Amino acid sequence: MPPASPRPVDNLDDDDYPAYTMGRAAEMLGTTPAFLRALGEHRLIAPLRSEGGHRRYSRYQLRIAARARELVDQGTPIEAACRIVILEDQLEEAQRINEQLRTQGGEAQPKTTA
Repeated sequence: MPPASPRPVDNLDDDDYPAYTMGRAAEMLGTTPAFLRALGEHRLIAPLRSEGGHRRYSRYQLRIAARARELVDQGTPIEAACRIVILEDQLEEAQRINEQLRTQGGEAQPKTTA
């Protein structure tokens, strides 16, 4: 028996579900489709493609794109903005993993010298 596909209602809470078209994503961010394409060219976000080949963005990707837009609006070149956002995202993930390890009692003990 094939695995059950998620019910449409289940996708409403999924930050990674590609729910937004390029036009809608650009509208929500107050930017242009060209800006979103540029973020893809700089490998900040990689939208999924619909069966018809249209770009589809998730809420997570829109948050990432919004942060990049903030930096660009402040005068940061798009290439630098993309790199900054990638590093911020990696740092946030590392901090989340660290916190998870601490709460599970997996924190490394400091080395002692004899």
